[in-house]
Amino acid sequence: MDEQRLGGEPVANGAAGTPPFKLGHGRDSTRGNACERGESGCVSAEFDEARDATRRTRLANERTYLAWWRTGLTTLAVSVGAGRLVPELSGGPKWPFELIGVAFAIVGIAFVIYGYLRYRDVDEALSRGEYAGLPGRGAVVFAGLGAVLGLATVLLVLLHPS
Repeated sequence: MDEQRLGGEPVANGAAGTPPFKLGHGRDSTRGNACERGESGCVSAEFDEARDATRRTRLANERTYLAWWRTGLTTLAVSVGAGRLVPELSGGPKWPFELIGVAFAIVGIAFVIYGYLRYRDVDEALSRGEYAGLPGRGAVVFAGLGAVLGLATVLLVLLHPS
């Protein structure tokens, strides 16, 4: 089958001798592409893929920086809840909750600071055309802090006299 009919118009399948296929609005392939015809909205064949990839990576770096901020602010909100709100609602000593609240606040501040340092390092690496992976020690530190604070919170909830 050398050609198919689509809406009454012949469509080329790459076989020799088939009529040119129709493009939108009655244009056929013998006239060139939209850029060659000078039509608006065409994408130049000289599109710089590497430059666009760098632009997208910089935007992703900005989004990641904002995610570090969101995480830091959320952790600060947890610190207020654990250190101020929960002790007011529960009976017994307040100092364990306040201690957990302060620890969460320190981690929240660390998230914001580390997020900026990470943003800066990735941006500088992009400027040099390099990749800056997340250092293993940073991931381990935050995972460890999260695990310790989570465990401390669970223990405090379970062991706190009501």
